[in-house]
Amino acid sequence: MDELKVMAKALKMSFHARMQYKADSIVATLAVFFRESTGIIVIYLTLMKFDTLGDWNINELLFLYSILFLTYSAVVVLFADLRDFSRMIREGRFDRLMLTPRGLLIQLISNNADVIAAFGHGGLGVLLFIVSASRVGITWNFTTTIYYISAIIGGILIQGGMFVFFSSLSFYFVETNSLRDIFYWQMRRFAGYPISIFGKFFQTIMIYVVPFAFVNYFPAQYLLRKSDLAQYPELYIYVAPLVGVVLYTAAYLFWRISVKNYKSTGN
Repeated sequence: MDELKVMAKALKMSFHARMQYKADSIVATLAVFFRESTGIIVIYLTLMKFDTLGDWNINELLFLYSILFLTYSAVVVLFADLRDFSRMIREGRFDRLMLTPRGLLIQLISNNADVIAAFGHGGLGVLLFIVSASRVGITWNFTTTIYYISAIIGGILIQGGMFVFFSSLSFYFVETNSLRDIFYWQMRRFAGYPISIFGKFFQTIMIYVVPFAFVNYFPAQYLLRKSDLAQYPELYIYVAPLVGVVLYTAAYLFWRISVKNYKSTGN
């Protein structure tokens, strides 16, 4: 409980530090919002001509994207330092954290919340949800609401677990940006689309290797029940929120093992 209080205070301090220059923060937030909106605009213009993409209409795709943006907005609040962890290792800044009495991962989660990216992605996610949620035929009740909230938490844990995993690799290889770029950022670009439109090899990667399918596709399928769900075990839509817990726990255990092998870079 004490660790959570410290983390909450650190996140609050990070927020106030970022918002010291309000005008600059607002402009930066809008820049992130409009940058991410360009992909949505492209999809919208495309579907004006073709109507559907793999049997998914524009509102269903916007709903799929909304989950992706909402989960990532929390990820950059909690895992911003892990997002760029290899630089911290290269510059020797991680050594300072090892001299403090708090847990290393708790310190990394507490530090440097990227509230600019969080507001930009989160604002777009909320907007897409408002636009699409009432138009995709979802019956919102206690069960679907609890599932949706659980899926959002699960999606945050999946992506956070990926950052923890790639950060753990930095203890062995120091520089892991290329791996992270390929297996996180590049895969995330495709996660806004139904995985059923891709080939089987790519679907396998998105489900079993870099499980972005459990961030938004399978949770969305629980609520939408699109025809392409028949290609996958129905169990996946029910366990999607739990995948985040399993993946994050595995990544955390790997972190605990890996940090014991850390040797300072000497910078």
